[in-house]
Amino acid sequence: MATNAIDQTRRMLSLVTYLRERPGAHVQDVARAFGITEDELISDLDVLPMCGTSFRGGDLLDIDTDGERIWWHNPDDVAEPLRLAADEATALLVAARAVATLPGLRESDRQALLRATAKLETAAGEVGAASSRLSVTFESEGGVFAEVDRAISERRRLWLRYYSPARDELTEREVDPIRLFAVGHTYMEAWCRSSEDRRTFRLDRVAAIRLLDEPAAPPELELRDLSEGLVQPSAEDPEVVVEVGPGGRWVAEYYPHDTARELPDGGLRIALRTPDPASLRRLALRLGGEGRIVSPPELARSAQEAARAALAAYDDPV
Repeated sequence: MATNAIDQTRRMLSLVTYLRERPGAHVQDVARAFGITEDELISDLDVLPMCGTSFRGGDLLDIDTDGERIWWHNPDDVAEPLRLAADEATALLVAARAVATLPGLRESDRQALLRATAKLETAAGEVGAASSRLSVTFESEGGVFAEVDRAISERRRLWLRYYSPARDELTEREVDPIRLFAVGHTYMEAWCRSSEDRRTFRLDRVAAIRLLDEPAAPPELELRDLSEGLVQPSAEDPEVVVEVGPGGRWVAEYYPHDTARELPDGGLRIALRTPDPASLRRLALRLGGEGRIVSPPELARSAQEAARAALAAYDDPV
């Protein structure tokens, strides 16, 4: 499967640690250890010198290669303790105070966070005092999180009114919650009593929630490994081919895919797999003139019809 930006970032973070412990490592040995080609490794090495401990520069990695061995000239400089700039300290303090207000946060975690925040405030000095004038609040998702967290700890069933973007409708259902997790957004994994199957619910799409008296009794299920992301296509999923222009190349960065072939106009022809091909109609609408679905034909026609319907809506008098 083709490597996307997220995979490359993970690899490069591991590569930094690997090279620090192996000065003068041979290119072929490093490539073999990471399961990549030597050309891919050299490409990573071309990017690493533009990385460092500060966006302001001055602490960049001094790494180079003669094609056979790899040298890191300033590992000790980069390993020095980080010093937060004023804006970095302010952002961290504001975020920490906001998280500490979440109603679903366990008290032991809240106290640990408050202690860490107090230490950071002391270290930040005047910046810490200035940050106290800023605040961030969480609205509905915090309350939903608290109810789900309570349902899990008390092993009770939940009633939900949930927005399904695939069908553009609100549905009501009862679920037995299994766990909370975060992959970009915060999710609840639960056993849905309506579909009699495991389902994943995004908390910011929960329109209403109520804790029920019935005990939660989800079947014994093996928890999915989410280290590679929430959506993990399998070889059995249908293949979809999408062509994007230069402005749509980001699709290859965010969607796991099998191949991404360069097109003459600077775009890409991307082949990917998904258990729900119809969900890619929204992607086609988002791309607009920068992309189109090529196959399967029925999905391409469906996306074209959705686009025509969207355009027709603009022609209707208000």
